[in-house]
Amino acid sequence: MNTMTQYLILINGDEARWAAQSAEQRRRIDDGHRGFWERAGASVIASGELEPSTQAVTLRTGADGAPVQTDGPFAEAKEVIGGFYVIEAPDRDHAVALAAGLAEARQGHGGVEVRPLVDHG
Repeated sequence: MNTMTQYLILINGDEARWAAQSAEQRRRIDDGHRGFWERAGASVIASGELEPSTQAVTLRTGADGAPVQTDGPFAEAKEVIGGFYVIEAPDRDHAVALAAGLAEARQGHGGVEVRPLVDHG
């Protein structure tokens, strides 16, 4: 019996501030991600860094019920999702403790959201 729950860790922040960071600031963030991988190990199921929101396409229901495509994110927002992890953890506290090690949880212009995935099994 698997007692592990899957969690989505969303990493968000201010894209303008991210783009303006020095190589040293980016290195510290990358170090935080390497540390996350070391702590999380095989519990990481998937991960990725996203291209800027200017590369996004949003689909919404049009007047005729068919999808309508627009460029960019769904809403104008200062913070956008820049990356993610999907992990397995025994409980929420464990998932939050892992996510707390990410630099984005402490850098002041972003944040990290931890959400359990619905188990449809």
